[in-house]
Amino acid sequence: GNAMDKADLRDAFAQDVIMLKYIGINPVIVHGGGPQIGQYLKKMGLESKFVGGLRVTDKETMDIVEMVLGGLVNKSIVQLINGYSGGHVKAVGITGKDGCLIKAKELDAEEYFRSIGDYRPTELLDLGHVGEVENVNPELLIHLDEDNYIPVIAPIGFDTEGNAYNINADFVAAAIAGALKAEKVIFLTDIEGLKDEKGETLSSVNVGQLEKMIKEGVIKGGMIPKVKACIKALEEDVKKAHILDGRIPHCILLEIFTRKGVGTEITL
Repeated sequence: GNAMDKADLRDAFAQDVIMLKYIGINPVIVHGGGPQIGQYLKKMGLESKFVGGLRVTDKETMDIVEMVLGGLVNKSIVQLINGYSGGHVKAVGITGKDGCLIKAKELDAEEYFRSIGDYRPTELLDLGHVGEVENVNPELLIHLDEDNYIPVIAPIGFDTEGNAYNINADFVAAAIAGALKAEKVIFLTDIEGLKDEKGETLSSVNVGQLEKMIKEGVIKGGMIPKVKACIKALEEDVKKAHILDGRIPHCILLEIFTRKGVGTEITL
């Protein structure tokens, strides 16, 4: 998303994931695309409306979301990785519809806003095609990893009635990491990492400390869903979660292979 809006950062990201694949680590990429969706809605003469940080997504908006995320954004990342790898490592782009990867349901907006401490009864709670993950079927991802592909996933799910849902990319990443029992889940942001009450970046923190920081208001706003995604992944047996500053070139390699890292490491 916003953390990778510069060419040099995109290039460094592609190089990092290719390197990980070369040395035997199997990266799976989940991406968002909020800014790009906003741009295309504007071109189509449609207004972007948000409630509590979530885009209200009617059927017409969902069609554009699916085209932008599953087409434009997804394939640009795929092309970037394939271009740098020279064909030795291959990326393939999919959405949650492919291989029945992400079964979804309509987001319970009231429950969601209560969970992040942002419930306002007067707000519109019918967000349309905004979804949450109900189940992840990792079979396709396992096959792609074994065949030396890097999966690039757009966070679009489906239900049994054929409806498509736009899902928060952080929650999709957490759910997929949990389904794969991943060693790590890494979230790229446009901040330096989690900060304590003094405004200093935390190198390492555990879930108990995070919950205390949320309760005390140290962690607030848009960072709460990202932190809750980290906690969800850890509760599903992912070993570690990381929140990194995606504005730092090669932040992924720096976090994994240096002692101090460049963001915040989260453990149970």
